[in-house]
Amino acid sequence: MTQEEENLLIDTNDYLKSGIHIGTKFKTKYMANFIYKTRPDGLSVLNLKLIDERIKTAINFLSRYAPEEILIVSRRENGWKALKQLHKLTGINVITGRYPPGILTNTNLETYTEPKVIFVCDPWPDKNAVEDAAKMGIPVIGLCDTNNQSNNLDLVVPCNNKGKKSIGVVFYIIAREYMRNKALLRSDEEMPLGIDDFTEEWFYFFLNFFNFFNFFNFLTIIFIKF
Repeated sequence: MTQEEENLLIDTNDYLKSGIHIGTKFKTKYMANFIYKTRPDGLSVLNLKLIDERIKTAINFLSRYAPEEILIVSRRENGWKALKQLHKLTGINVITGRYPPGILTNTNLETYTEPKVIFVCDPWPDKNAVEDAAKMGIPVIGLCDTNNQSNNLDLVVPCNNKGKKSIGVVFYIIAREYMRNKALLRSDEEMPLGIDDFTEEWFYFFLNFFNFFNFFNFLTIIFIKF
């Protein structure tokens, strides 16, 4: 193992298996500096060292705040499981699914909240949260793929933000290091949940099965009733 690999937050193989470095066939000027190369099939490959460095920077920034001062948003389902695990372990506030309009800007809402930092899983589907944070002067961290723009982002964390495993790895690391920085874990101690708990696909299989089962029962009740 090289000195560079030893300094990474997790083992290189764990990073690579998650596909965290695999971008899209489209690349923007905003992400050019993070791209290591373009594969023969046209997919861009992100620089793993820069990914790791930016995750470290994000962790150090988040660690300045209490859990209730942080809000992480994910419109897409690919980030829901990881965020629920992160919230369970750290208490950091998360919004999964539709972002509630005005939650940051309308003081008359019962759901109005005043976080000191916003974190989005993808600045495009989560653009309403990014725009509201910009209006309120709240710093924003964003996971950005090669096709993203970084408008109104204060910190870009380059990564594959489309894959459940990739996003799971990012938030596994953030949860672990945040807990260590907040003295909730010793520096040599591991969390009660591992990478698989943030990334495994079976969660979505059972979630979808459960939703289908409930829908089927609903149709059965309607049929019997009428």
